[in-house]
Amino acid sequence: MSQLSADQAVSTFFERVASQQISEPADLDAIWAALPVVTVEEILGDWRGGELPSGHPMDGQLEKVGWHGKWFRSWYDVVPMVCRDENGNLYSNKEIGKGEASLWPVGFRGEVTASMVYDGQPVIDHFKRVDERTLMGIMNGKTSLVRDRHFYFYLQRDDADAQAKG
Repeated sequence: MSQLSADQAVSTFFERVASQQISEPADLDAIWAALPVVTVEEILGDWRGGELPSGHPMDGQLEKVGWHGKWFRSWYDVVPMVCRDENGNLYSNKEIGKGEASLWPVGFRGEVTASMVYDGQPVIDHFKRVDERTLMGIMNGKTSLVRDRHFYFYLQRDDADAQAKG
């Protein structure tokens, strides 16, 4: 995929989300490159997540553990693995996430963007804005980079479940 305009990146992104077909990492990287960076303050809130399949070994694994999304409550209060239990209740799955996380502006591919740093594992999730309610994420780190492939995902604002946190 050649270089994309911002508008092309957004429309292609939503096509990939809707189809859930496996994308070549280079195609997802082209989308990523055309999107604007975000600040930590811009991403605070509750988010529902989904995958952008790319042939990474983690494809499909989040659904198996009931992953719902992420809660960015403040710079130092982040729940990276919000999951649903068998009764549908949301909770922080600290076992899978190996603790919780924090938010930082981090350089990735020559740009500084809001990123989530896990407390208990060498993994950083980097984020870019697709639109006002949607982020594209790339999981990066020693344990997540497999066969030179990153894990790609997305987050969408999740205002509906805010009261279900308990």
